[in-house]
Amino acid sequence: MHTAWTVKYKPKSLNEVIGNVEAIQKFVEWTKSWEKSPPKKRAVFLYGPPGIGKTVTVEAFASDSGMEFVEKNASDYRTEDAINHFAGLASQYGSLFGGKRIILLDELDGLTGTSDRGGVKATTDVVKIAQCPIVLIANNAYDPRFSNLRNYCLLIEFKKPPAGEVAKRLERICEDEGIQADENALKFIAQRSGGDVRSAINDLQALGQGKKELAYEDVSWLGYRDRQDSIFNVLRMILYGKTCIGAKQAVDMADVDVEMLFEWIYENVPEHLTDPHDLVSAMDALSIADVYRGRIQATRDWGLMRYVIDFMTAGVAMARKNTRTSGWIPFKFPARIQMLSRSKAERAMQLSIGVKIKRKNHISATRASREVVPYLKIIFKNNVEMAAGLAKWLDLNQEMVEYLVGDEGKAEPIIKLMS
Repeated sequence: MHTAWTVKYKPKSLNEVIGNVEAIQKFVEWTKSWEKSPPKKRAVFLYGPPGIGKTVTVEAFASDSGMEFVEKNASDYRTEDAINHFAGLASQYGSLFGGKRIILLDELDGLTGTSDRGGVKATTDVVKIAQCPIVLIANNAYDPRFSNLRNYCLLIEFKKPPAGEVAKRLERICEDEGIQADENALKFIAQRSGGDVRSAINDLQALGQGKKELAYEDVSWLGYRDRQDSIFNVLRMILYGKTCIGAKQAVDMADVDVEMLFEWIYENVPEHLTDPHDLVSAMDALSIADVYRGRIQATRDWGLMRYVIDFMTAGVAMARKNTRTSGWIPFKFPARIQMLSRSKAERAMQLSIGVKIKRKNHISATRASREVVPYLKIIFKNNVEMAAGLAKWLDLNQEMVEYLVGDEGKAEPIIKLMS
């Protein structure tokens, strides 16, 4: 029975892990900071595409350091009780033989969605009081479900290693296996892997095991695996899709989250579905998807996400009935995202003023920024004395006053009266 080469040639030491030198150094420094006392961030969150060395980095470091390595797949421990029983206990008590311990919760993505039954919350609680290093691993650390957990973790991004480094690893494996490999064949496998070292080694084993030679012709037929694709290819799969399944699969290949993908589809549908009836059908599907997005925000029922995905992908794809393709049509960046980006600073200022109002009037900062700030602008532009009194009462700073007046020069009289 053959051993998988991914296991046989798994790095045993950190110096065998390819790529991500800076990320690994940052991880090592954080782990060593535990030697004095628990650091402010008691967990480290390693994130990035699959197969690029996140898990093996932790395993290799534990081996190099002689630490007790405790590992579990987080997706197998979804409930609050299970997380507390495993990670909670392990993080509070020392090693059986008095040595150092490091805990790894892998595939944290598995805790999200409808299957999560308190697992993310329990993980957050464990991290807050951990007495030994805890490592969390996921493909996407910026999943909305991790928003609170991220506050207590040091985030370290792992990136795809260059194809050249992957090819060198494949070359060393071939030498150990007694395979005379064509350099171009190894480069081809490395490039096709898209930076996924694990899949590159799997491909090499599938193509080369039992052979003495590996030529370029032996690998040239190898196709791309299902990996994340650019937003433009994903949009083509949805807007020009022929089947519901194909359109829905595009979500898994997208290099953006569902919320951003919705904005991309919404922006580009009118340009690519030019028939009025097709456009109406597509917009109807997007409106239903948006209704479900609102229900998710209101109820936190993430099980509704499947309806969002169905309508924004399959619903839009199946709307194309009469539209005829006429030449190449470029995709546009979502205008709403551009607008929100430009107005980010203004919204932040409004919210900071809303916080000041909240403390005096006992209403939410969001409501204050939306309902009270517009009236303050009118007062500050037309009544200097009243503006100065309100500014002093609300404890507004100079920047806030200038924003409400809308003119730095006109803010000076108000600021003088305040002092």
